[in-house]
Amino acid sequence: MALHGMRRQLMKMRVMQTNALRGILAEFGIALPVGHNQLLATIQGELAKAQDDDLLPADLVLSVQEQLRRIEALQDDIDHLGQRLRAMIREDRQMQAIQQIPGVGELTATALVAAVGDSSTFKSGRQFASWVGLTARQVGTGGKTQQLGISKRGDTYLRTLLIAGARAVIARAPTSGWITRLLERRHYNVVVVALANKMARTVWAVLAKGSGFDRVKWNPLEPV
Repeated sequence: MALHGMRRQLMKMRVMQTNALRGILAEFGIALPVGHNQLLATIQGELAKAQDDDLLPADLVLSVQEQLRRIEALQDDIDHLGQRLRAMIREDRQMQAIQQIPGVGELTATALVAAVGDSSTFKSGRQFASWVGLTARQVGTGGKTQQLGISKRGDTYLRTLLIAGARAVIARAPTSGWITRLLERRHYNVVVVALANKMARTVWAVLAKGSGFDRVKWNPLEPV
């Protein structure tokens, strides 16, 4: 998890610096797109145009260029950490196995294996999903049970990764598949959390049983 922590901090620093640039230039009427890659792709052109129109002081342009070099250096560090994480996957069978689960990418695979450690710590996939914070809370009175939102008491980073993975799976899902049918009956966020919960339980099953993941037989609607 140390590499993940370093990478997260660097990414936060990059976001802070790009947001600062966006805010400063907005004061001079220069609107930059949201997103790191989009900003870097357009900022030099916007700076050149602003200089031609005498919208920016020369010393401010120089400061912006210095800030951009710092952002590029941060990106280099982020990329290097990403390469180390990929190298970890190539040397770890567990990471390779759970990376086959839909929605589990490189970052999620390495973070999950590093965080879980001994999978026997959890007695079931549901217990693991609860630890991550993806199990819905329930209240009941008079024999009736009402399902509430997820508790969010678990590992915030792992939960964020799994939910992001679930959103990616839904975005790529065929229009005639089970996800579309489920979205017709349930709110989008409910479907996202349900899929992230299923992913977490599948991760536990693969790690606990030491078996490979069978994509063909995987049914997101069936319990693990």
